[in-house]
Amino acid sequence: MVTPAFAAAWFLPFATPIALWIAWSDMRAMRIPNQAVLLLVLVFLFVGPFVLSFEDWAWRWTHLLVVLVAGFILNVIGQTGAGDAKYAAAMAPMIAQEDLISVMILVAGTLPAALVTHRLFGAVPAIRRLTPDWASWGKKDDFPFGLALSGILLLYLVLSVKY
Repeated sequence: MVTPAFAAAWFLPFATPIALWIAWSDMRAMRIPNQAVLLLVLVFLFVGPFVLSFEDWAWRWTHLLVVLVAGFILNVIGQTGAGDAKYAAAMAPMIAQEDLISVMILVAGTLPAALVTHRLFGAVPAIRRLTPDWASWGKKDDFPFGLALSGILLLYLVLSVKY
């Protein structure tokens, strides 16, 4: 039987640079590149069959669909950005269904931590001088959610490998 730890160990090296790219892009321009989201989906498409059973790999595509529909609805009612919705959907197949409660706990901790960290770093003059053109620094009513989503994905994969 293929374990979530085995799959996470294989997804992690491919997902890490994509997640970092998305976090950086969202902080810099308040945009999540479609190419990065597509690349994450391609990682699941091509790595998934080698690290998951075929049945599990096939069913996990429903994770993408369910999260995409939920994200679309949240976007329509103005509760999230389209890029955030697409990114969350692209992340979803990498998450084992049996880990859903653990991921919700990660969400509950990572969201406020990312928000506070972003706001604190934005208040440091030296960091602001290094990143003067970052759009996220000037957004008091908005937050680069890609930063938090990247943290959630990477923490989930790292913790899954460990346990």
